[in-house]
Amino acid sequence: MMLFASVAVGLLLVAVWWFRRHPRDAMRRLVFVLIHVMYRLRLRGRRHIPDKGAAIVVCNHVSFMDALLVGGASRRPLRFLMDKPIFDSPWLNWMFRLVGAIPVESERRDPGNVRRALQEVSRALAEGEVVMLFPEGRLTLDGEVQTFRRGLELILARDPVPVIPAGLSGLWGSWTSYSQGAALSMPPSRFRARVALTFGEPMEPHDVSRARVEARVRALKAESDDWIATRDQLGKVHRP
Repeated sequence: MMLFASVAVGLLLVAVWWFRRHPRDAMRRLVFVLIHVMYRLRLRGRRHIPDKGAAIVVCNHVSFMDALLVGGASRRPLRFLMDKPIFDSPWLNWMFRLVGAIPVESERRDPGNVRRALQEVSRALAEGEVVMLFPEGRLTLDGEVQTFRRGLELILARDPVPVIPAGLSGLWGSWTSYSQGAALSMPPSRFRARVALTFGEPMEPHDVSRARVEARVRALKAESDDWIATRDQLGKVHRP
């Protein structure tokens, strides 16, 4: 018993030390464990995220869990853009600050905010970080990929870095999506749902356009959709 207690205390001290020295990486690892507890996750293409150097990850936007799921699945900590009202949440603001989230507000509500957010993105990329954004700009209202907005092109015009597309499937229908009305308005109705996330090969900045990235994200989402549909069908066949 004493040996077990000593090992447990030692592991706890190591975890605390690591969290204080590398808070973003520690949070990423913690989230990685949590998403595997919450979902039956099929994850492919993580190798496409470079070991070092700047890059942008773009993904379709299904639910309020997307940033945590993609960030936890990444091989490196991600700086992600998010709505300022959510960033300012009194319960979660500490975590968003810890992971380096970049808040974005509409020009109508906060003139100059978009410019400041783009400057922070540029600073992060100049320092060799990976930034994630959802080019749709909002959660999907029907489960499908919405038309991409011009934010990605604005970033690349200033900082031409590789773009890593990603397709996410399985969270439409969850309480954190708009499938049943307002997101977060209903209690969770399912646990350990199948979720698929696929990272695609990096796209060089000179080959990137809004239409090309959107098409690639749609294809990766379709691939993830097919995997979930196949697994669900197999589950029905083998169900007693």
